[in-house]
Amino acid sequence: MTRHVLVLGGARSGKTAFAEQLAIRSGTRPAYLATAEALDAEMRDRVASHQASRAAQFATIEEPLALSDALIAASEKHDVILVDCLTLWITNLLVANEDVALAVSELGATLVQVKTAKVILVSNEVGLGIVPDNAMARTFRDLTGAAHQRLAEICDDVYFVAAGLPMTLKGDVPVPATSRIHVA
Repeated sequence: MTRHVLVLGGARSGKTAFAEQLAIRSGTRPAYLATAEALDAEMRDRVASHQASRAAQFATIEEPLALSDALIAASEKHDVILVDCLTLWITNLLVANEDVALAVSELGATLVQVKTAKVILVSNEVGLGIVPDNAMARTFRDLTGAAHQRLAEICDDVYFVAAGLPMTLKGDVPVPATSRIHVA
C-alpha cells in the first residue's frame, strides 16, 4: 500500500531536506513537483539553486496551479512525487482568484485516487505566529490551516520539522538518515 506523507514546518526549518530524504529512500523514480513561480530575480536565483541541488536525484515538474492534474500525470511515470510546496500553491491560487477550498478538496480526492505513487507534500506551518494585521494574510493563514487539517486526515504519515529534526504527528517514525555533513 502506498503511504502518502505531509511534512510541515516553519521557514528554513529543514522540512524540504527531510522530505527529499524520504523521497529518495522511498522510490526509484522520484519526481519533484515544484509549485513556485519565479517572478523576480531573487526568486529565479532560488529556483535555479534548488534545481541544481537536486538535478541528479529528481525529475522536475513545474506546476503552480493545476496540482491535482500534475500529480495524476506524474504518478504514471514516477513511484514517488515530492510536492514543494503547498503554501506557494495556495498563494498562487489566491492570486489567480481560484477557489482554494475546492482545489484542496480536489487534491484530497486525487491523493485517494493515486495508488501507484507515494506523494510527499511539503508545506509551511503558518499558524504558530501572531494574528496577521490584514484581511488577506488572515485569509491565507486560515485557508492554509484548513488545508493542512484536511490533508493530514488523508495522509498516512504527518511530520513536523523544527531545527532540522522531524517529529512524528501521525504514522510511522522515519528511519534516521545519515548525516548530510561529511568530514574529510
